[in-house]
Amino acid sequence: MSNEDPILVERLGPITRIWHNRPEARNAESEALLRRLDEALTQANDDPEVRVVILGGKGEHFSAGHDLKEWKEKRSGFGVEERWAFEEECYFNYCMRIWHFPKPTIAQVQGACIAGSFMVANMCDLIVASDDAFFADPVVITLGAAAVEVLIHPWVMGLRRAKEMLYTGERMTAEEAHRIGMVSRLAPRAELEAETLKLAERIALTPPFALKLIKRSLNRTADIQGFGNAVNAHFDTHQLSHATNEFRALSLAGMDGAIARGKSRLGT
Repeated sequence: MSNEDPILVERLGPITRIWHNRPEARNAESEALLRRLDEALTQANDDPEVRVVILGGKGEHFSAGHDLKEWKEKRSGFGVEERWAFEEECYFNYCMRIWHFPKPTIAQVQGACIAGSFMVANMCDLIVASDDAFFADPVVITLGAAAVEVLIHPWVMGLRRAKEMLYTGERMTAEEAHRIGMVSRLAPRAELEAETLKLAERIALTPPFALKLIKRSLNRTADIQGFGNAVNAHFDTHQLSHATNEFRALSLAGMDGAIARGKSRLGT
Protein backbone atom coordinates (compact mmCIF):
# COMPACT_ATOMS: atom_id res chain seq x y z
CA MET A 1 0.00 0.00 0.00
CA SER A 2 1.33 3.41 -0.98
CA ASN A 3 2.12 5.95 1.72
CA GLU A 4 1.58 8.76 -0.77
CA ASP A 5 -1.12 11.28 0.09
CA PRO A 6 -4.34 10.02 -1.54
CA ILE A 7 -5.20 13.57 -2.60
CA LEU A 8 -3.33 16.54 -4.03
CA VAL A 9 -4.36 20.14 -3.48
CA GLU A 10 -3.52 22.96 -5.90
CA ARG A 11 -4.09 26.64 -5.32
CA LEU A 12 -4.73 28.55 -8.54
CA GLY A 13 -5.41 32.11 -7.40
CA PRO A 14 -9.03 32.19 -6.18
CA ILE A 15 -9.52 28.54 -7.14
CA THR A 16 -8.62 25.39 -5.21
CA ARG A 17 -8.34 22.17 -7.20
CA ILE A 18 -8.46 18.95 -5.18
CA TRP A 19 -7.32 15.79 -6.92
CA HIS A 20 -8.08 12.14 -6.24
CA ASN A 21 -4.48 10.88 -6.26
CA ARG A 22 -4.61 7.10 -6.56
CA PRO A 23 -4.25 6.68 -10.33
CA GLU A 24 -2.73 3.21 -9.92
CA ALA A 25 -6.06 2.13 -8.35
CA ARG A 26 -8.25 4.06 -10.80
CA ASN A 27 -8.65 6.60 -7.98
CA ALA A 28 -10.77 4.19 -5.94
CA GLU A 29 -12.17 6.14 -3.01
CA SER A 30 -10.60 4.64 0.11
CA GLU A 31 -11.59 5.78 3.57
CA ALA A 32 -8.34 7.78 3.81
CA LEU A 33 -8.99 9.47 0.47
CA LEU A 34 -12.52 10.49 1.41
CA ARG A 35 -11.45 11.82 4.80
CA ARG A 36 -8.64 13.83 3.19
CA LEU A 37 -11.04 15.23 0.59
CA ASP A 38 -13.36 16.26 3.39
CA GLU A 39 -10.49 17.99 5.21
CA ALA A 40 -9.40 19.80 2.05
CA LEU A 41 -12.94 21.04 1.43
CA THR A 42 -13.15 22.35 4.99
CA GLN A 43 -9.87 24.22 4.51
CA ALA A 44 -11.08 25.68 1.21
CA ASN A 45 -14.29 26.84 2.85
CA ASP A 46 -12.39 28.46 5.72
CA ASP A 47 -10.12 30.39 3.34
CA PRO A 48 -11.84 33.66 2.36
CA GLU A 49 -9.62 33.97 -0.73
CA VAL A 50 -10.97 30.74 -2.24
CA ARG A 51 -13.96 31.40 -4.50
CA VAL A 52 -14.40 28.10 -6.38
CA VAL A 53 -13.40 24.46 -5.77
CA ILE A 54 -12.67 21.90 -8.49
CA LEU A 55 -12.67 18.14 -7.75
CA GLY A 56 -10.61 16.10 -10.21
CA GLY A 57 -8.81 12.81 -10.60
CA LYS A 58 -5.21 12.15 -11.55
CA GLY A 59 -4.52 9.67 -14.34
CA GLU A 60 -6.89 8.04 -16.79
CA HIS A 61 -10.03 8.12 -14.65
CA PHE A 62 -11.93 10.42 -12.33
CA SER A 63 -12.66 7.48 -10.03
CA ALA A 64 -13.86 3.88 -10.10
CA GLY A 65 -15.91 4.51 -6.94
CA HIS A 66 -15.69 2.93 -3.49
CA ASP A 67 -12.51 0.97 -2.82
CA LEU A 68 -13.93 -2.57 -2.85
CA LYS A 69 -10.59 -4.15 -2.02
CA GLU A 70 -10.43 -2.10 1.18
CA TRP A 71 -14.07 -2.98 1.89
CA LYS A 72 -13.25 -6.66 1.63
CA GLU A 73 -10.18 -6.37 3.88
CA LYS A 74 -11.60 -4.05 6.55
CA ARG A 75 -15.39 -4.01 6.54
CA SER A 76 -16.76 -7.25 5.09
CA GLY A 77 -17.45 -8.49 8.62
CA PHE A 78 -19.30 -5.39 9.78
CA GLY A 79 -22.70 -5.87 11.35
CA VAL A 80 -25.69 -3.64 10.63
CA GLU A 81 -24.79 -1.01 13.22
CA GLU A 82 -21.12 -0.74 12.22
CA ARG A 83 -21.83 -0.57 8.49
CA TRP A 84 -24.63 1.95 8.96
CA ALA A 85 -22.45 4.26 11.08
CA PHE A 86 -19.50 4.03 8.70
CA GLU A 87 -21.49 4.63 5.53
CA GLU A 88 -23.54 7.41 7.08
CA GLU A 89 -20.43 9.40 8.00
CA CYS A 90 -17.97 8.48 5.24
CA TYR A 91 -20.38 8.36 2.32
CA PHE A 92 -23.73 10.00 3.03
CA ASN A 93 -22.76 12.88 5.31
CA TYR A 94 -19.62 13.58 3.28
CA CYS A 95 -21.65 13.84 0.08
CA MET A 96 -24.21 16.09 1.71
CA ARG A 97 -21.40 18.37 2.86
CA ILE A 98 -20.39 18.71 -0.80
CA TRP A 99 -24.01 19.44 -1.73
CA HIS A 100 -24.30 22.14 0.94
CA PHE A 101 -20.75 23.48 0.47
CA PRO A 102 -21.17 27.29 0.55
CA LYS A 103 -18.92 27.95 -2.44
CA PRO A 104 -19.36 26.79 -6.06
CA THR A 105 -17.98 23.32 -6.82
CA ILE A 106 -17.08 21.79 -10.18
CA ALA A 107 -16.36 18.13 -10.87
CA GLN A 108 -13.69 17.67 -13.56
CA VAL A 109 -14.40 14.20 -14.96
CA GLN A 110 -12.45 12.04 -17.39
CA GLY A 111 -12.66 8.31 -18.03
CA ALA A 112 -14.64 6.31 -15.49
CA CYS A 113 -17.04 7.94 -13.03
CA ILE A 114 -18.64 4.94 -11.39
CA ALA A 115 -20.92 4.27 -8.41
CA GLY A 116 -19.47 6.08 -5.37
CA SER A 117 -17.67 8.61 -7.56
CA PHE A 118 -20.82 9.12 -9.65
CA MET A 119 -22.42 10.16 -6.39
CA VAL A 120 -19.54 12.51 -5.46
CA ALA A 121 -19.36 14.17 -8.90
CA ASN A 122 -23.09 14.78 -8.98
CA MET A 123 -23.10 16.43 -5.56
CA CYS A 124 -21.01 19.19 -7.15
CA ASP A 125 -22.77 22.20 -8.64
CA LEU A 126 -21.41 21.63 -12.14
CA ILE A 127 -19.67 18.86 -14.09
CA VAL A 128 -17.18 19.40 -16.89
CA ALA A 129 -16.43 16.10 -18.62
CA SER A 130 -14.02 14.89 -21.24
CA ASP A 131 -15.67 13.56 -24.37
CA ASP A 132 -14.50 10.04 -23.50
CA ALA A 133 -15.87 10.06 -19.94
CA PHE A 134 -18.62 7.67 -18.91
CA PHE A 135 -20.96 7.41 -15.93
CA ALA A 136 -22.41 4.29 -14.32
CA ASP A 137 -23.90 2.88 -11.13
CA PRO A 138 -23.94 -0.91 -11.59
CA VAL A 139 -24.05 -1.95 -7.92
CA VAL A 140 -27.62 -3.26 -8.15
CA ILE A 141 -26.16 -5.92 -10.45
CA THR A 142 -22.62 -6.31 -9.14
CA LEU A 143 -23.36 -6.26 -5.41
CA GLY A 144 -27.11 -6.70 -5.07
CA ALA A 145 -27.27 -3.32 -3.31
CA ALA A 146 -29.94 -0.65 -3.77
CA ALA A 147 -27.76 1.76 -5.78
CA VAL A 148 -25.23 3.93 -3.94
CA GLU A 149 -25.79 5.69 -0.63
CA VAL A 150 -27.11 8.97 -2.08
CA LEU A 151 -29.77 8.47 -4.75
CA ILE A 152 -28.91 11.63 -6.67
CA HIS A 153 -29.77 9.98 -10.01
CA PRO A 154 -33.39 11.10 -10.62
CA TRP A 155 -32.50 14.65 -9.62
CA VAL A 156 -29.79 15.01 -12.26
CA MET A 157 -31.15 12.93 -15.17
CA GLY A 158 -34.90 12.49 -14.64
CA LEU A 159 -36.83 9.57 -13.23
CA ARG A 160 -37.12 7.34 -16.30
CA ARG A 161 -33.46 7.64 -17.30
CA ALA A 162 -32.44 6.95 -13.70
CA LYS A 163 -34.56 3.80 -13.68
CA GLU A 164 -32.98 2.61 -16.92
CA MET A 165 -29.44 3.22 -15.63
CA LEU A 166 -30.06 1.43 -12.34
CA TYR A 167 -32.15 -1.45 -13.70
CA THR A 168 -29.57 -2.31 -16.38
CA GLY A 169 -26.28 -1.08 -14.91
CA GLU A 170 -25.37 0.28 -18.34
CA ARG A 171 -22.96 3.14 -18.86
CA MET A 172 -24.00 6.64 -19.86
CA THR A 173 -21.66 8.41 -22.26
CA ALA A 174 -20.46 11.94 -21.61
CA GLU A 175 -22.28 13.03 -24.77
CA GLU A 176 -25.62 11.77 -23.48
CA ALA A 177 -24.96 13.16 -20.00
CA HIS A 178 -24.36 16.56 -21.61
CA ARG A 179 -27.45 16.30 -23.81
CA ILE A 180 -29.75 15.61 -20.84
CA GLY A 181 -28.17 18.34 -18.70
CA MET A 182 -26.30 16.25 -16.14
CA VAL A 183 -22.95 17.45 -17.54
CA SER A 184 -22.52 21.19 -17.92
CA ARG A 185 -19.73 21.26 -20.53
CA LEU A 186 -17.81 18.81 -22.70
CA ALA A 187 -14.17 19.07 -23.73
CA PRO A 188 -11.59 16.92 -25.50
CA ARG A 189 -9.55 15.09 -22.88
CA ALA A 190 -6.44 17.12 -23.70
CA GLU A 191 -8.38 20.34 -23.02
CA LEU A 192 -10.35 19.22 -19.97
CA GLU A 193 -8.20 20.91 -17.32
CA ALA A 194 -8.07 24.18 -19.23
CA GLU A 195 -11.81 24.19 -19.96
CA THR A 196 -12.68 23.46 -16.32
CA LEU A 197 -10.31 26.14 -15.08
CA LYS A 198 -11.74 28.64 -17.56
CA LEU A 199 -15.24 28.05 -16.19
CA ALA A 200 -14.01 28.27 -12.59
CA GLU A 201 -12.20 31.54 -13.30
CA ARG A 202 -15.34 33.02 -14.80
CA ILE A 203 -17.42 32.01 -11.78
CA ALA A 204 -14.73 33.38 -9.44
CA LEU A 205 -15.40 36.87 -10.84
CA THR A 206 -18.95 36.80 -9.46
CA PRO A 207 -19.42 38.53 -6.09
CA PRO A 208 -18.86 35.73 -3.52
CA PHE A 209 -21.69 36.51 -1.14
CA ALA A 210 -24.14 36.67 -4.03
CA LEU A 211 -22.90 33.24 -5.13
CA LYS A 212 -23.41 31.88 -1.63
CA LEU A 213 -26.96 33.21 -1.50
CA ILE A 214 -28.03 31.99 -4.94
CA LYS A 215 -26.57 28.53 -4.28
CA ARG A 216 -28.51 28.41 -1.02
CA SER A 217 -31.73 29.39 -2.81
CA LEU A 218 -31.22 26.85 -5.59
CA ASN A 219 -30.54 24.06 -3.09
CA ARG A 220 -33.58 25.09 -1.07
CA THR A 221 -35.65 24.84 -4.24
CA ALA A 222 -34.59 21.19 -4.50
CA ASP A 223 -35.35 20.67 -0.81
CA ILE A 224 -38.84 22.15 -1.22
CA GLN A 225 -39.37 19.61 -3.98
CA GLY A 226 -38.40 16.86 -1.53
CA PHE A 227 -34.70 16.31 -2.23
CA GLY A 228 -33.58 16.09 1.41
CA ASN A 229 -36.35 13.73 2.48
CA ALA A 230 -35.85 11.56 -0.60
CA VAL A 231 -32.11 11.05 -0.21
CA ASN A 232 -32.42 10.42 3.52
CA ALA A 233 -35.14 7.83 2.92
CA HIS A 234 -33.04 6.12 0.27
CA PHE A 235 -30.02 5.90 2.57
CA ASP A 236 -32.12 3.80 4.95
CA THR A 237 -33.28 1.63 2.05
CA HIS A 238 -29.68 1.21 0.91
CA GLN A 239 -28.77 -0.05 4.37
CA LEU A 240 -31.68 -2.49 4.28
CA SER A 241 -30.35 -3.90 1.00
CA HIS A 242 -27.16 -4.97 2.83
CA ALA A 243 -29.28 -7.41 4.84
CA THR A 244 -30.80 -9.23 1.86
CA ASN A 245 -30.02 -12.80 0.90
CA GLU A 246 -28.71 -11.57 -2.46
CA PHE A 247 -26.23 -9.18 -0.89
CA ARG A 248 -25.07 -11.75 1.66
CA ALA A 249 -24.58 -14.40 -1.03
CA LEU A 250 -22.52 -12.04 -3.16
CA SER A 251 -20.49 -10.98 -0.13
CA LEU A 252 -19.73 -14.60 0.72
CA ALA A 253 -18.68 -15.19 -2.89
CA GLY A 254 -16.24 -12.32 -2.50
CA MET A 255 -15.94 -8.93 -4.13
CA ASP A 256 -14.02 -10.36 -7.08
CA GLY A 257 -16.89 -12.74 -7.76
CA ALA A 258 -19.46 -9.96 -7.52
CA ILE A 259 -17.56 -7.81 -9.99
CA ALA A 260 -17.12 -10.76 -12.36
CA ARG A 261 -20.87 -11.43 -12.17
CA GLY A 262 -21.59 -7.84 -13.11
CA LYS A 263 -19.19 -7.94 -16.06
CA SER A 264 -20.72 -11.19 -17.28
CA ARG A 265 -24.25 -9.81 -16.94
CA LEU A 266 -23.39 -6.59 -18.75
CA GLY A 267 -21.08 -8.09 -21.31
CA THR A 268 -18.25 -5.68 -20.43
